[in-house]
Amino acid sequence: METKNPLTAPVLAAFGLASDTPYKPLLSGHINDTYLVQAPGRKLTLQRINHFVFPSPENIMENILGVTSFLREKIAAQGGDPDRETLTVVPTVEGASFARDEAGNYWRCTVYVDGAASHESVQDLSMLEEAGRAFGRFQQLLCDYPADTLHEIIPDFHNTPARYRQLEEAAEKNAAGRLGEVGPELDFARARKQDCALLMDLLARGELPLRVTHNDTKLSNVLLDDTTGKAVCVIDLDTVMPGLCAFDFGDSIRAGASTAAEDEADLSKVHFDLDLFRAYSKGFLSAAGQALTEKELETLPDGARLMTLEVGMRFLADYLNGDVYFRTAYPTHNLDRARNQFALVREMEEKRGDMDRILRECLA
Repeated sequence: METKNPLTAPVLAAFGLASDTPYKPLLSGHINDTYLVQAPGRKLTLQRINHFVFPSPENIMENILGVTSFLREKIAAQGGDPDRETLTVVPTVEGASFARDEAGNYWRCTVYVDGAASHESVQDLSMLEEAGRAFGRFQQLLCDYPADTLHEIIPDFHNTPARYRQLEEAAEKNAAGRLGEVGPELDFARARKQDCALLMDLLARGELPLRVTHNDTKLSNVLLDDTTGKAVCVIDLDTVMPGLCAFDFGDSIRAGASTAAEDEADLSKVHFDLDLFRAYSKGFLSAAGQALTEKELETLPDGARLMTLEVGMRFLADYLNGDVYFRTAYPTHNLDRARNQFALVREMEEKRGDMDRILRECLA
């Protein structure tokens, strides 16, 4: 893990700020270094883009500029406040979307959204509903954005068949000598091999439209108003790229509708909670429902199931590879994570009829 990269006078100057401008670190996220800057007359967020995690910061900023400019126009046309309801990129004094410091780091600046905060955990159902509403509105506002013009920041990120192939490759190599420990888990994934291609095949046949997707749809990436608790805007747009609506919806449900953390080893505590599913779905569909096709609505539960299966396969592959990707706290951490996700998949399969019914009720 890299140490915190301090703000330097040249970085501040690049955005027209004096070297003595007050600032403090913001404790948010694990990838980028972020600072709250008290500029004259307004607060700004200055953030170092971790170019070791994201090797093409230029592409990230092109995507963000395109999407936020589009969002600002849409929000203004609907009578909203674009300065509050989406991120506002502040250019450098030379008009660029980012600056580089003497160490080669990339820095960007956005207007700080005051009076709102992100939250790491769900305190009540209304909070989850508001998160759903925020990501649903994100889909609705961007439903006619040309998604194919966006850069693919992480190739094959939600290509579930590719993730399955990576699991089989890990099993074949058995780099860490752990193959003998994971027989039931491998059998679970292999029994669902054909399912993995469902969404990608529908996309290839033109039955599902390519959308602008966020690809990190967790609660902490929604700002909620400090007073009302209502959704204000979606943040952390680094992984915005082309994808399927079911990807974003599904990953939200994977994390948001589980009764336990994704590394809970006691599977008796791991359940797919239909009340949590209903809360998120209600918010999401209240904002996005009219913008989605019938096939998209029909496949939302598949998104939840397949995103959960995909993450479970990634954990299992990493365990077989010797824990080279995900950070672990103990030897079987990734295996416990995989078992946890597969337990959720099993319950989602058992409750598919309930999921379909709840979505119909939310749309009624």
